[in-house]
Amino acid sequence: KVYYDLEQERDDRKIRDVALVRIEQLYPFPADSIAEQLKKYPNAEMVWCQEEPRNMGAWAFLDRRLEAVLASMPHKASRPIYVGRVEAASTATGLLRTHNKEQAEIVDDALTVS
Repeated sequence: KVYYDLEQERDDRKIRDVALVRIEQLYPFPADSIAEQLKKYPNAEMVWCQEEPRNMGAWAFLDRRLEAVLASMPHKASRPIYVGRVEAASTATGLLRTHNKEQAEIVDDALTVS
């Protein structure tokens, strides 16, 4: 869902210098496809954004793999930047108001990395 929140907010703010790329297949890791996309933006930062807490979701699996893809090409970014919830024992806060606040912060952080 965070992809759609990012896309909507990017459009609402009329941000034109942020590209959004979804990775829909994690295994086997699509290194060539990711590299192909990253080559389009050699001077960009790379941000991994996820809704799940840092210790859940795909980040732990993808972190080093994304770093290896970046290292294999001439690219400004040498490591992906993580944007998402902090580590937690639960995947959800349990309060909709808190979830919505955190979600808005995640989206804002992902779109304003410099």
